[in-house]
Amino acid sequence: MVPQLSTEEPMTAENGYNPELKIWSGAPRKVMFNESLSIGEIIFETMSSNPEHVAQISVAEGTSLTYREVQQNAMRVASYLRSVGVGQKENVGLIGRQTTHMAAVAYGCFFNGSPIHCLHKSYELVTIEKLYGLTRPKVIFCDGDEYEKVKEATAKLDVKVITMRNHKPGSIPIETILETQIENKFQPTHLELGSNHTLAILCSSGTTGTPKAVTISNSHLIIPYDVDIPSGSVQYAFSTMDWISGLILIIVAGIFSTTRIVAADEFDPGFVCHLIEKYKVNFFFASSPDAAKLCNSKEFETADLSSLEHFFYGGAHCSSDVQERIRHRIGRNILHFCYAMTELNANASYNFDYDGKPKSVGRLSAGIKVKLRDKNGNLCGPNKVGEICLLNGQHWSGYYGNPVESATVKDADHWFHSGDLGYLDEDGYLFVIDRIKDMLKYENHMFYPNEIEEVIAEIPDVVEACVFGIIRAEVGEEAAASVVIREESTLKAQDVLDFVEKRIQAKYKQLYGGVLIVEDLMRCGNGKTNRRATKAHFLKVTNTREDI
Repeated sequence: MVPQLSTEEPMTAENGYNPELKIWSGAPRKVMFNESLSIGEIIFETMSSNPEHVAQISVAEGTSLTYREVQQNAMRVASYLRSVGVGQKENVGLIGRQTTHMAAVAYGCFFNGSPIHCLHKSYELVTIEKLYGLTRPKVIFCDGDEYEKVKEATAKLDVKVITMRNHKPGSIPIETILETQIENKFQPTHLELGSNHTLAILCSSGTTGTPKAVTISNSHLIIPYDVDIPSGSVQYAFSTMDWISGLILIIVAGIFSTTRIVAADEFDPGFVCHLIEKYKVNFFFASSPDAAKLCNSKEFETADLSSLEHFFYGGAHCSSDVQERIRHRIGRNILHFCYAMTELNANASYNFDYDGKPKSVGRLSAGIKVKLRDKNGNLCGPNKVGEICLLNGQHWSGYYGNPVESATVKDADHWFHSGDLGYLDEDGYLFVIDRIKDMLKYENHMFYPNEIEEVIAEIPDVVEACVFGIIRAEVGEEAAASVVIREESTLKAQDVLDFVEKRIQAKYKQLYGGVLIVEDLMRCGNGKTNRRATKAHFLKVTNTREDI
């Protein structure tokens, strides 16, 4: 089952706008591999073709593995799963950091056709219990640091818990699994449902309650054909497997034979600069909050970043100031704002022309269509703001075990409703403004929190800001802000209030609710800013009450 390359010529991306239908389209999707092959089958064959390439370097654990070694370990994982009765219809759980054998576990599940349900290590016991109570995995791989929490959360399930490191009494060490004898003439499982089969189960951001279990299919749309990725390139991302970016990047490594730099520590901008410099990283991805931390670090100003060929960032709003500072420091047009929706199974857009279209998340990826709907449901043309709705033409199994919520995000015509507000310009570049539910209303004036966040970000000592509304009976919602500043800064809350008052003329956009200086913002498991939780923290610390 050797991957079959297509002879189809790649098409140039244009604005792709149909004025009659008011729909934008990305370029036709490329066909690089035989469509009947699963993601696991493609990766298996690619690994077999490049066995001596260095697959990964684990910084914390001091390990380096070739693709032959990773493939062998992945086959052992798959053989173990088969030996305990885990096949295409059984789920596998994963909660862990980026460590030596994380890739082997992921690829092993891909080879076996077993959907892998990935949770973030920061999830509380009750969240783990709810999510794994839904998907009922037969085997869970986790870090030893989370073992007791996972064991307690899954006490009602018949599950085997395997630890990736820091093994605890009662757990099965990953080393034991890697002693499993590989099946004779091992081959990855050919999927009964083809591309409609579930590859992975990730989690929604969870900003409004327990995260939903988002199914990801084996569709080739998840392979980022829009990006030129030479074999042997070095990639680094802090993203873990529970993020869509983390899943895509581990697929990228397996298919394009890149070298992954693996680091399990918490995001440290100085350490990241060190990694880029030491390992000559070519492809780097950061969440928007981490990009802000990075550009505000002193190491970012002095590190040798000349190896970078692509600097991808996204997952949340990123201030213009942060983007411009990174662009100025890098000195080349390699800064790429991305836009994705986990449910979409792919990246929706990339901006490969930051200098020409700053603030844009770029043109649509191949195979993606977009339309915009205003608050009355009418379709919008160029430069008109509306909800971003996306179409990928691929099967989606919905939120696992939740058909009601699935129907709210994907309509009868198969369009995904993102909940994001934005517009496309006359050149087909997408601009994301804010979340629909985040809109604030003060004295009947509607505005978006990021309008104020953009201004706060102009203050040199500010790393990141989150603006939210505090309900007041007489006026509606007063804007308030939690602000992260540089460690050595002496910036005060009043300084932020004064700056916003001078920079914004509109009275309804002032920070009447106040400002709180914090060490960090409250975040979801995937690193995105949790606006609701940040507001709750503000109210608690400042002892502020809403008129509700």
